[in-house]
Amino acid sequence: MKHEQNNLLKPIKSTVFIVEDHPIFSLGMSELINQEEDLEVCGNADNTAFALKEIERLRPDLILVDLSLKESQGIDLIMKVDKSKNPIPMLVLSMHDEAIHAERCILAGAKGYIMKQEASESVIEALRHILAGNIYVSSKIMNKMVGKLTGKPGSADISATNRLTNRELEVLTLIGKGLSAAEIAEKLHISAKTIGTYRERLKEKLELKHGAELVRYAVLWVEFRMS
Repeated sequence: MKHEQNNLLKPIKSTVFIVEDHPIFSLGMSELINQEEDLEVCGNADNTAFALKEIERLRPDLILVDLSLKESQGIDLIMKVDKSKNPIPMLVLSMHDEAIHAERCILAGAKGYIMKQEASESVIEALRHILAGNIYVSSKIMNKMVGKLTGKPGSADISATNRLTNRELEVLTLIGKGLSAAEIAEKLHISAKTIGTYRERLKEKLELKHGAELVRYAVLWVEFRMS
């Protein structure tokens, strides 16, 4: 009976799967994560093919992925997981310059990006932030993306959203809040076909190629407006 009561008192842990081709770094991350009462590493892989099989088998709560792997790029894994039937949140750890790669990874489906130099200080905070449903990037990258999305004064980037009409901004915001085309149409009292037209206009004005990129952009837009 005591044994059962002790089990009931144990906190439920969120599981993390590590995709990293440097064994020492992977081991270090595992030890760091396993020290936490609410987190545990459930498995690891050093290439995309094996990672996909293990992710499907283990169904972790979050994936920690290196951008450079032995036989492929981490960005390929990110896109495949994001397009799967049951996408899993992903945090990218990389030696590559975040100014070049962070935004690309977020648009591909990752929920966060950390430079490896900062991993030991930031990874636990980032994991919890993402598990709570948020996006985690450095303040520098966040400011850059906020500048692009909102046209923040002093930003070197010209906001693409400045080219949108009020109705287009309204549709973009509702997409970012997770509403379907039918739900948006009902809320705005217009047809689903018209929403389809708005989506095409948004992709054109924001220079986005696919519907998934539009959704990602919309989510960022909503999150940064609320931050």
